[in-house]
Amino acid sequence: MDAEFWRTAAARDAIASRPYNRSRPGFPRACRLLHRPEYERVYRSGKRRSSRLFTLHYLPNGLECSRFGMSVGRTLGGAVVRNRIRRRVREILRHRRQEISSGWDIILHPRGTVAAANFAELGNELISLLQSAVGAAVPAAPPALPHNAG
Repeated sequence: MDAEFWRTAAARDAIASRPYNRSRPGFPRACRLLHRPEYERVYRSGKRRSSRLFTLHYLPNGLECSRFGMSVGRTLGGAVVRNRIRRRVREILRHRRQEISSGWDIILHPRGTVAAANFAELGNELISLLQSAVGAAVPAAPPALPHNAG
């Protein structure tokens, strides 16, 4: 009994002692659509744009960041396939979120061809669709210089 206790305690300590890397760019809750009414508002009032791999629903939200949601239908495959699609799309958004303008609620609907697409193609298509729909992130404009009349 004593040996079993030490084994579980050692495993628990090993898990707890892993360093957490806060510098890794995450996908915080503030940048996700989480509730059904948020999705319904985008579907009801937003616009839609499509490409070969995705259908995109979007609506301005007036916030500092764009919020993303995803709907992967059962027609795309079993749970393993659908979760793989979600992970790949989330990873693209996580790494390239700064390329998309802020202030939008965006819902992504992957199409059947997404499962077979390679990662680079998937990322390029998704970012180009997002930029064509909601625009690219605009860098801060330099301050205006005063006009001298003299």
